[in-house]
Amino acid sequence: MTRFQQVFGAGKPVIAMVHLGALPGTPLHDGAAGMDGILAAATADLAALQAAGVDAVMFGNENDRPYELKVDTASTAAMAFVIGRLRDRITVPFGVNVLWDPMATMALAAATGAAFVREIFTGTYASDMGLWSPDAGAARRYGSRLGAGGVATLYNVSAEFAGSLDPRSLPDRARSAVFSSVPDAVLVSGAITGEAARMEDLEAVKRVLPTTPVLANTGVKHATIAEVLRIADGCIVGSALKVGGDTWAAVDPDRAKDFMDRARAARGGR
Repeated sequence: MTRFQQVFGAGKPVIAMVHLGALPGTPLHDGAAGMDGILAAATADLAALQAAGVDAVMFGNENDRPYELKVDTASTAAMAFVIGRLRDRITVPFGVNVLWDPMATMALAAATGAAFVREIFTGTYASDMGLWSPDAGAARRYGSRLGAGGVATLYNVSAEFAGSLDPRSLPDRARSAVFSSVPDAVLVSGAITGEAARMEDLEAVKRVLPTTPVLANTGVKHATIAEVLRIADGCIVGSALKVGGDTWAAVDPDRAKDFMDRARAARGGR
């Protein structure tokens, strides 16, 4: 059994985002609401997602804009605090993603006992944050030293807010990353958060990685979940489950339930 299967089972998982509010020290942080407000919102979102029947949840700091490639230690600590307070309420596998810092992501996984992580671990990109060149070898070794070597690693191979400086095609980059950097799954994204990955990109990557899980990472919607799961081995979803489909809004329990009803139908009732 692969590590991906150990975490998610044999089916095609729907991994739902718990987007934390902007954390202390970031420009959009709500100082009046403070950490209590972030925790309250995350508690409500987690409850709604689990009630809808999602297969896993992932905690991320999507609203810590402008984004950084090396995240302030305070952000990682704040995320650990929130997840620690929620641990007794989490009933599904959970993962973490500290945007856009693989080292911080591995540290957070070790601190919280996360089952999986998502990040940009490989490649070189021109991005809104400047030149982006993560080091998968360093991040994975760091995780091992911290006792998080067993977490499932989900590699996003088509970075949002960025363009690859590698002249190779997306399928070639994905295939190479699997060989050189041993991810447990590969993720295919759209250009920005909430924007869908192209179906042809999903198909092309899956074609060259028939034995590696390939997931849609962004922009999966109610109208597209069946088609996405026909091609991909699962998906990560955030914006589509929010009030009005707004990335920065709270999770809408009805939208989340409807999405999961459609996902289960697409998976044959699972």
